[in-house]
Amino acid sequence: MKRNEPISHIMSKDVLTVHVAQKLSEVRALLLEHGIHHIPVVSGTRLVGMISATDMMRLSLTAYGGDERSLDTVLDHQFSIEEVMIKELVTLDKKGTVREAAAKLRGGHFHGLPVVDEEGNLEGLVTTTDLINYLLDQY
Repeated sequence: MKRNEPISHIMSKDVLTVHVAQKLSEVRALLLEHGIHHIPVVSGTRLVGMISATDMMRLSLTAYGGDERSLDTVLDHQFSIEEVMIKELVTLDKKGTVREAAAKLRGGHFHGLPVVDEEGNLEGLVTTTDLINYLLDQY
């Protein structure tokens, strides 16, 4: 196992993102459609937040009942991406290593780590699943 393997070797580079001005119904649809758990929120290419499936569940929308269209109406009229997203992110510099990513993710408080450049522009995303797959490839 390489101790200083660059994070670029395991991170996802073509990351699905949402813009801070998009509707939450679009976020919900993307999470479901792509079977993903995290979506970075950007303004241009600059990372400004992250929304997870857990963040969306915290809205407790099941209390509203109804169909998906009703759910989307409630999402879009009562909440904004900016209100739901996590703004204080733990990130990894694009020159970081797999070891650094593992150290940041090991606490279990989150499972997606955005990789950014010096200006805060999103370069990629590494998840706990990426780390597990990397370990499996080593053995």
